[in-house]
Amino acid sequence: MNEIESIIAKHAAVERVVPGEIVEVTVDFVMTNDATTALNISIFEDTLEGDTIWDNEKLIMVMDHYTPSNTVAAANTHKIMRDFAKKQAVKYVYDGVGICHQVMLEEHIMPGQLIIGADSHTCSYGAIGALSTGMGSTDIAVSWLDGKTWLKVPETIKIILDGKASNGVYSKDITLKVISDLTAKGATYKAIVFEGEAVSAMSIAERMTLCNMVIEAGGKFAYIKPDEKVKQYLNSRGRNDAFELDVCEGGQYERIIRYDISNLEPQIACPHFVDNICGISEVLGLEMDEFFIGACTNGRYEDLKVAADILKGKKIAPQTRLIVTPASREIYKQAARDGLLEIFMDSGAMICNPGCSTCFGATEGLLGDGERLLTTANRNFIGRVGSKDSYIYLASPAVVAVSAITGKITDPREVL
Repeated sequence: MNEIESIIAKHAAVERVVPGEIVEVTVDFVMTNDATTALNISIFEDTLEGDTIWDNEKLIMVMDHYTPSNTVAAANTHKIMRDFAKKQAVKYVYDGVGICHQVMLEEHIMPGQLIIGADSHTCSYGAIGALSTGMGSTDIAVSWLDGKTWLKVPETIKIILDGKASNGVYSKDITLKVISDLTAKGATYKAIVFEGEAVSAMSIAERMTLCNMVIEAGGKFAYIKPDEKVKQYLNSRGRNDAFELDVCEGGQYERIIRYDISNLEPQIACPHFVDNICGISEVLGLEMDEFFIGACTNGRYEDLKVAADILKGKKIAPQTRLIVTPASREIYKQAARDGLLEIFMDSGAMICNPGCSTCFGATEGLLGDGERLLTTANRNFIGRVGSKDSYIYLASPAVVAVSAITGKITDPREVL
């Protein structure tokens, strides 16, 4: 078995699984956020007539999409969540602490675990060697009954990343390039395993970015084999539980794709599809109205540091706005201690509380008709951030930061 099949077999309590097989698995955590939890609760209590959740320490509830409550409907959703959490004695309820995926990384996940979440970008946790995937409200609610769900064992694509990225090229550019080649449907219900010297060189933050957007190619799971960097990260978080660095060896893959990233230029996803991607050279000079640095894709400290280093001592372009939203409270505090937030504010940026923010378009930074946004988020669908007549472009924090200074899409390699 390959890495994916090995972890699924363990959670199905069987010796072996094969692609296409449907198995019942026990999950280590179920994560929900305020975008769908009220519906989950309704299904659990009314449709399933559930009484008590299976484990009050394994259901993780996060309020991040509409936090602080920005409408009466959002406030009522949060009240429903709090009431349910109190009734069920849910131990881990995070309100305003950060984006669900960042909170899960910081506080809970271990390699080899299997996690399901009520959010499509749950696949991010493959960055530290866990299997994780997003599911719909009914499947999530059913899992609350006994901590189990069903899966079809996916085919697996292995992507090998060779070479060293040039200055100004980051894991966001690499994942956009992969999505461009696979297309939005190219990995539907498949797992993607990343390996190679470029992956080994990545920080945990960069690996989160790489895995986060696998769903944009239709992927079920993303996975990077845990190494000493993962072990060191977990130890720094106080999670010293032993785990096997060698999850498995060998196994079969549907296909193997190899990249040499040495000559890759920064990538831009253009409206209105994530796989509508081109090299930055094709869109240089395109004027923007708004810029956003944040999201579960690129809201980590390392991302903020890249942007702050570019913006230090400079001002954003007149008649534009830059919104910066750290992915968690912990990242916010570290950025404040190290002076990053001051750099952003001095440049003219607005700093928002940790959460999904402008990525989801439910709280801050909505676009008006005809406006263009350059963002580090993961989706550029029509109407995702305000007006259905606006335009969203995806890029790395470096591209967004340097472009905010000029007011138009600019290559960070010109200044780095």
